[in-house]
Amino acid sequence: MMKKILLIIHCLMASCVVLMAQQEEHFTQFMHFKLGYNPAYAGSNDAPALTLLSRNQWIGIEGAPQTQALSFNMPFANKKVGLGVNLLRQTIGIANNFSSDVVYAYRMRVARGYLAIGTQASVRLIRMDFSKVQGTQPIDTDAAVPVGMQSKWVPNFGAGLYYQTNNFFFGLSVPRLLQNNIDLADDEGVISREVRHFYLMAGAVIPLGEEVNLQPQMVFKYVNGAPFDADINVNVVFSNRLTTGVSYRLGGSGENSPGESASLILATQISDVAQFGLSYDLGLSALRNYNTGTIEAFLRFYFGGKSSGGEFESPRFF
Repeated sequence: MMKKILLIIHCLMASCVVLMAQQEEHFTQFMHFKLGYNPAYAGSNDAPALTLLSRNQWIGIEGAPQTQALSFNMPFANKKVGLGVNLLRQTIGIANNFSSDVVYAYRMRVARGYLAIGTQASVRLIRMDFSKVQGTQPIDTDAAVPVGMQSKWVPNFGAGLYYQTNNFFFGLSVPRLLQNNIDLADDEGVISREVRHFYLMAGAVIPLGEEVNLQPQMVFKYVNGAPFDADINVNVVFSNRLTTGVSYRLGGSGENSPGESASLILATQISDVAQFGLSYDLGLSALRNYNTGTIEAFLRFYFGGKSSGGEFESPRFF
């Protein structure tokens, strides 16, 4: 029993080290939240699109990460401009963080597609509720432990590039460029900062038949001081309505870990304007023995879908 407890502590400590370096949220269904990774994605759809995402990670572990996101973007000025907004909430342990982004992208016709240059302004509210801390002795006897709720507002800005055609996309971005001090205490010196996250994403549509398309997509993540990370996804789309796929995330809890997770994805076009999807992550790290996996759901509204002659016209999700 003691060995299991020590293993859980070790895994959580390792996760905390990663979280201190990789502060941004991640999603298994990242292909439906590109605006959260790259501001230049704004306006890439043919019409306004609203996406809601909810992620419940490591089910069964108290204090495990939970994330909710709302993302909206639309083309403007004859599709030469993209505008967007992201709202996110993440809880992990006693921390409760809120983020909001306002996004602008300028889109140019290049070769067979569009090249967009995007910028975003963001603000993040970091909150820590130390009243929820539990200890082996009364917390109020330890002067080193803060009391009550502490919070801090942190502004930032980012930029990105995004190129797309009807069957291919490529993006490079840094959503937050400033390395702000995120310490909650007023003591002199800096213990922790926001760190820059570099994202490279790419994907394609490969026709396998009249009604079947293969969609490989990936996002690579780099943060100085943290292990290289990546999400690799392959979806198969049937009749532009039903999507099934698998994903794999690098990482894990050590050198012998086969990765962080393997995932199953299922999505369906529930109407001309709405798409719903679910994913389930099976953990591959040492934490897999202490949780029942991760569940993620999304609901996307595309304000431009239509039927013509009884045939469904699928929105372009690149």
